[in-house]
Amino acid sequence: MPNIVFIVGPTATGKTETAFTLARRINAEIVSADSMTIYKEPAIITSKPSPEMLGQVQHHFVGIISVTQEYSVFDYYARACALINDFYRQKKPVLVCGGTGLYSKALLDGIFEGAGKDEAFRKDLEEQARIQGKEYLHNELKKVDIETARKISVNDVKRIIRALEVYHCTGSPLSKKKKEAKGLWGTVPIKIFGLRLKREALYAKIDKRVDEMFNAGAIAEVERLGKLHLSLTAEKIIGIKEIGGYLKGEYTIEKAKEQMKQNTRRFAKRQMTWFKPDKRIQWIDIDTLTTEDIVKNIAQKIEADTR
Repeated sequence: MPNIVFIVGPTATGKTETAFTLARRINAEIVSADSMTIYKEPAIITSKPSPEMLGQVQHHFVGIISVTQEYSVFDYYARACALINDFYRQKKPVLVCGGTGLYSKALLDGIFEGAGKDEAFRKDLEEQARIQGKEYLHNELKKVDIETARKISVNDVKRIIRALEVYHCTGSPLSKKKKEAKGLWGTVPIKIFGLRLKREALYAKIDKRVDEMFNAGAIAEVERLGKLHLSLTAEKIIGIKEIGGYLKGEYTIEKAKEQMKQNTRRFAKRQMTWFKPDKRIQWIDIDTLTTEDIVKNIAQKIEADTR
């Protein structure tokens, strides 16, 4: 069995349960690739692994920072890559589990450290785009980074400005910086499995999960979080805004619940859009499978690949 197995896919497909069951079977530790379970305070609206799971299997990057703290994907990448490489050297099986595509991609393919910001330079570019047009900025990018310019639409002014800002701050094209980033893929043996459901079944699971969150005390949890100064990333946790509107008296609890279901469904769709093009992922259709079935399926695929 390879030392490193990724389990990815959209929310509500049972990744947490699958990773936990497989980890117990192969004596592995779990590295979370979920940008929301990384926070200490929320547990219900982030679907954090249960205390029983956390007690039986070592989970890393779960509940490690406060919602008041900023945490970048580079912070995660640097620490998680180092940990996984340590596990590999120790011949310790590790499961990377989560639906945050950017986290998984950073681990697999690398990510370069933030190039810094220059607010004055950025505002100047925004003004240039307003006066001279977005085509002008796109042409400016072509002069310094033709490779990146080919990948960014002339209409995507935000990304054009960021690419120009990277060049301005570092003196290197964004395309070159990306190539300098090193991930785990190709350096250690990795298998990636994706869990997927038919859309109707996935949406039904999402709706059920949100109902269970409300029954478990999601409103009280968001009320407690509302008393803290949330970081920009923590503010994006689904449930903060939706339940927050109810707590402010802007709409009913049923409206809050429906908004949370709708936004989670949209999030799941974005996750599938992110993961779908990655040909390295071996997809498992889990519509009729139990967690034990999924774990057996993964184990069989790994054994078949290693024969």
